[in-house]
Amino acid sequence: MTNLGTSDLDVSRLALGGNVFGWTADEEASFAVLDAYTAAGGNFVDTADVYSAWAPGHSGGESETVVGRWLKARGNRDAVVVATKVGMLTGLDNLKADTIKTAAEASLRRLGVDHIDLYYAHQDDLETPQEETLAAFDELVRAGKVRYIAASNFTAERLTSAVAVSEREGLARYVALQQHYNLVERSYEGELSAAVEAAGLSTAPYWGLAKGFLTGKYRPGVEVDSVRAAAASKYLDERGLRVLSALDEVAAAHDTTVAAVALAWLAAQPTVTAPIASARTVDQLTDLLPALELELKADEVDRLSAASA
Repeated sequence: MTNLGTSDLDVSRLALGGNVFGWTADEEASFAVLDAYTAAGGNFVDTADVYSAWAPGHSGGESETVVGRWLKARGNRDAVVVATKVGMLTGLDNLKADTIKTAAEASLRRLGVDHIDLYYAHQDDLETPQEETLAAFDELVRAGKVRYIAASNFTAERLTSAVAVSEREGLARYVALQQHYNLVERSYEGELSAAVEAAGLSTAPYWGLAKGFLTGKYRPGVEVDSVRAAAASKYLDERGLRVLSALDEVAAAHDTTVAAVALAWLAAQPTVTAPIASARTVDQLTDLLPALELELKADEVDRLSAASA
């Protein structure tokens, strides 16, 4: 366990993504995954109000509802760090003060909790002054409805600006960033990672397994039955195969899974606290769980980095 950014949220090295809950994982399967994750020592569950509005017959909030029912059924609210987000759901897809207030109340109801541990601005909103957005978040924090706030999908410039606004106005400050980052998507490294470090924040990267590619199940000539197969298969080029080969070698050395090694590489990167990965089934989760404890040697981290360069 380690603190997330400048907060006192003590989180596990692997966050469980809730994007599949209520979508490709029904409630029974979702409960089983959540049970297995927490039994293994995980405590950081990541969801959003927009999950899974993209699916036919869904309107958003399905994942939060499943997580809320599970928390109630297990009676373990205080043992779980719950993160959710605002700013992408149709009709609530901005960061205006009224939107944040309305969305937060709806998320609290669906989750069945009296506070959200970590509340993300799911994406930036260039049309709304950051002073308005941060004042609205600050009001939620002061009311005890949110413990900490964070940003997702922000540029370095906008993240730095938001932190400066909070400090100047005495408002709640973003404690962390959630961004797209993995072994085959490394654009985070550079200006954005420098901004995160300068602000004393840390990150919880999403798509830590490159939509499944870094699980190792996508290989030349192999067909995978998944809604993400097309997106994951795009990485099957010379570079991607080089990365898989390096992952195979390191996984064999540790007698563990390719997925766990890919997540451990992320966890070893500067500013990264808890990579996020999701699982539709307990079998899929089993491949991820070693990342909760797996520590790679420096030369292994370097070998993987070089393979993906």
